[in-house]
Amino acid sequence: MNRREFLTTTLAAGTTGSAASTAVAQDRKAVKILGVSCSPRKGKTTAAALAVCLEAARAVDPAVTTELIELAGRNIGVYDPANVEAAQGGFAALIPILSDPNVSGIIVGTPIYMGNMTSLCKAFLDHCIVFRRQKFALGGKVGGVVAVGAGRNGGQETALHGVQASLLCQEMIVVGDGQPTSHFGATLVNDGKDSIAGDEVGVATAKNLGRHVAEVALRLAAGTK
Repeated sequence: MNRREFLTTTLAAGTTGSAASTAVAQDRKAVKILGVSCSPRKGKTTAAALAVCLEAARAVDPAVTTELIELAGRNIGVYDPANVEAAQGGFAALIPILSDPNVSGIIVGTPIYMGNMTSLCKAFLDHCIVFRRQKFALGGKVGGVVAVGAGRNGGQETALHGVQASLLCQEMIVVGDGQPTSHFGATLVNDGKDSIAGDEVGVATAKNLGRHVAEVALRLAAGTK
């Protein structure tokens, strides 16, 4: 085989492989994963940590799409069972987004305040009670949690467990950060200058979480196609 024949054969094989891969991706059920930042400060370290998760999720498969939602400025009030709608504020606009059947996974992110999740995060999770009354509209979606604190042991795992408990009450499929760290979720440290870039260990857990959520969501989608 001369050089021209070799190149022709190789390029043809590559085109066929690419077309086959595209066909497989198109045939696969699309998976959407949301990241919800429960920080009252928009665009800060919690949003950055979620962005790392979502980027890792997209890298798993072309069928995965993502969206980052920030709760900052949405004026979500304390949940009041006596007057639910009046306290919802900006949460009302999120109800159709979160319950969309095309959303396969939700990653909740929270900063650490006084060793636990923020009050905004708690209010958000409490307002999610509405989904239990919609025949558990979040049920079967994959859930993950990210926590960002001012120190390595600032309460991140406490917050993870608290958020996970709420997600379990929604009949969500809650996962941890996956291998090789494979613990409860993503735990990161804010360096005091509103950056997580220097926290290599924490960033690794965020990548692992995003990848794990996407992988489980894809498996579930393949089983329900």
